[in-house]
Amino acid sequence: MSLVPMTEQGANALREELEHLKTVERPRIVNDIAEAREHGDLKENAEYHAAREEQGFCEGRIQEIEGKLSNAQVIDVTKMSNNGRVIFGATVTALDLDTEKEVTYRIVGEDEADIKQNLLSVSSPLARAFIGKELDDEIAVNTPGGTKEFEITAVDYI
Repeated sequence: MSLVPMTEQGANALREELEHLKTVERPRIVNDIAEAREHGDLKENAEYHAAREEQGFCEGRIQEIEGKLSNAQVIDVTKMSNNGRVIFGATVTALDLDTEKEVTYRIVGEDEADIKQNLLSVSSPLARAFIGKELDDEIAVNTPGGTKEFEITAVDYI
């Protein structure tokens, strides 16, 4: 399996979630199952079936996170010298040439992406258009609403 790029913050968030699932959620679910068993007939015991289903989701998420972390290529741009080029993990400020508004995005791994927090997935069309470009470069991106043009006004490795 190929390596998956991830920021240091993204990897830490996954590690924290994994720790929480293993030390808090897993024991609670096991306790819920044991409690539901005490209620008798398992065939008609909704609490038991709900707890078993929750256990399946929890164990699946644990495996998913462990897989992602084992294939993660953690990239910390704060330890790199900023040459003005947009790379994975960089924070890009760009002027939307249509609206004359400045927008700032950070290019992150797929699991970290959250457009509401201006975190762009590295595989998104906008992030792909930014990567490799430099300060003052202009880019055009095809969006569902038509072509959008941007001029890069800042590239930070923070």
